[in-house]
Amino acid sequence: MNFPFYIAKRYLRSRSSQNAVNIINFITFLVIVIGSAALFVVLSAFAGLKTFSLSFTNTFDPDLKALPVTGKHFSILPDEARKLDQIEGLAHFSKELEERAYLNFRGKSTIGYIKGVDGNYRSVTGVDSTLYFGNWGVIEQNAVIGIGIYNLLGVPPDNYQSPMSVLVPKPGKGSISQQGLNAKPYNQLPLVVSGVYAVEENLDKKYVFTTLNLVQQLLEKDSTQISGINFKLLPEASLDDVKNDIRTVLGDKVLLLNRQQLNGTLYRMLNTENLATYLIFTLVLIIALFNVVGAIIMMILDKQQNSKTLFSLGATIKELRSVYFIQGLLVTTLGGCIGVLIGSLLIGSQIALGWLKITPSLAYPVEFNFSNLIVVLATIVVLGFISSKIASSRISRKLIEA
Repeated sequence: MNFPFYIAKRYLRSRSSQNAVNIINFITFLVIVIGSAALFVVLSAFAGLKTFSLSFTNTFDPDLKALPVTGKHFSILPDEARKLDQIEGLAHFSKELEERAYLNFRGKSTIGYIKGVDGNYRSVTGVDSTLYFGNWGVIEQNAVIGIGIYNLLGVPPDNYQSPMSVLVPKPGKGSISQQGLNAKPYNQLPLVVSGVYAVEENLDKKYVFTTLNLVQQLLEKDSTQISGINFKLLPEASLDDVKNDIRTVLGDKVLLLNRQQLNGTLYRMLNTENLATYLIFTLVLIIALFNVVGAIIMMILDKQQNSKTLFSLGATIKELRSVYFIQGLLVTTLGGCIGVLIGSLLIGSQIALGWLKITPSLAYPVEFNFSNLIVVLATIVVLGFISSKIASSRISRKLIEA
């Protein structure tokens, strides 16, 4: 067996004759365990929050979306639609036309987006799961709105006598005066609310869903003009292969974005928060691991006579340094493993039992990621390596011979 490793293991198990040294060693070990457990729990909590936050947008966002490279709209011809149907790996696609609109009901008004979708939209997105009440069976002159719009306008469902009005500016050039004194500068569409969806605050105040052909008529567009195409891929499909096939059909008139690119700002914000939290807790661990340096130096002083004996028996200064370096590394690694185990038990119990609640019906979201476990252990080992190296460097011939 390696000599420094054997001695380091003996020192790790043995108790010092000085009670103060034993207390310092215990506190050092406890700090490492608590610090590594806290770091793992926090990273798992942020992973859960990230997944929870993205689940809101994922109900509306498809696997892949085609948007116009320039302007707000582009055309898709019947022949192009047939070719899209034949792409391998593509489960469904849905056309949409979206525009900002003025929403009005009995003197109450707000700004939102009118989104016209075809019959495949619910097969491409998870929008069905967001329904708060009513139904998604959108028919002519009917709409599904967000609960934020519903609360702002107070629109009763199935109100055929007094429907909600959607107004958008008329397309065209020139001033309003050139269109005639009696000409209205906007197009108006009455819509009866058949359902209300609820996702999160911003999205709940944003969209009014209705059929694609109604919005095309409202915006004075023909049946080929749309503002986007939503694509749902088969589980085993390659995203890159499907993107290349879609580009072959639609050419350079569209920009293809995946789910992460559609929510680039949100992803960057969540990743930045995760990194900032990791760095803050790592700084706490760095401060805590100064205890390791102190504990090893105390051990060096406590075992000074043993070190003299080993040196007299032929151990080199390098080997003596290795003894205390390995001891520090063993303490930090063992403490990190126990801390991660405790953190894993806490996260597992939260996933299984949901004992920590955000609301009475919603457990705090956490997620067990193997990558987080590796990150925590790697952080502890690296910091333990540095602190042990610093402490063990105190061994010198002058100290041994003193």
